[in-house]
Amino acid sequence: MSLLTDLIDKLQWLPGVGRKTAQRLAFFLQKMEKTRVEELTQAILRARTQLKECSQCHNLSEQDPCPICSESSRDHKMLCIVEQPSDVMVIERTIEYHGLYHVIHGVISPIDNIGPDDLRIQSLIRRLQIEAVDEVIIATNPTTEGDVTAIYIAKLLKPLGIKVTRIARGLPMGSDLDLADTTTLSRAIEGRREL
Repeated sequence: MSLLTDLIDKLQWLPGVGRKTAQRLAFFLQKMEKTRVEELTQAILRARTQLKECSQCHNLSEQDPCPICSESSRDHKMLCIVEQPSDVMVIERTIEYHGLYHVIHGVISPIDNIGPDDLRIQSLIRRLQIEAVDEVIIATNPTTEGDVTAIYIAKLLKPLGIKVTRIARGLPMGSDLDLADTTTLSRAIEGRREL
């Protein structure tokens, strides 16, 4: 196997990167200045080795607790549940939400053998028993698995006396949060409803 073929094969490990895109990236990397390639390599290695899960919200951060959990100006009585750390970045771009987050790292998906115990749901329950939260916004993706996960979490939280809302259906069914534009996502957050 040639070095170029090996690079193309490895680039296909990235989500959304097929063979043609991997080839374009491989040839692009070959044209880049060596120092830029080294910077890219170091950035990947630093991110992989130095980012860790926040012990409170499970978002990725260099520090624990993360900057969002540590920020005193945020609304600590509001908690937004999202599937992945990338969803936090998407919601933060809207500048509409000023509360805290809880990243569950996936959704319930029996077909993929992912159950509630595989997610950060128990740490959410423990967190809500300690922290004084008035409202939980469930912002899972509008997919079958996202809906099942939202309903499961809502049923767990109802006995705690916490208001549980779900982001509005401004997002198309079957799409991911990170693919939504900020206006659509802002309207979805504004139009959330109680479960």
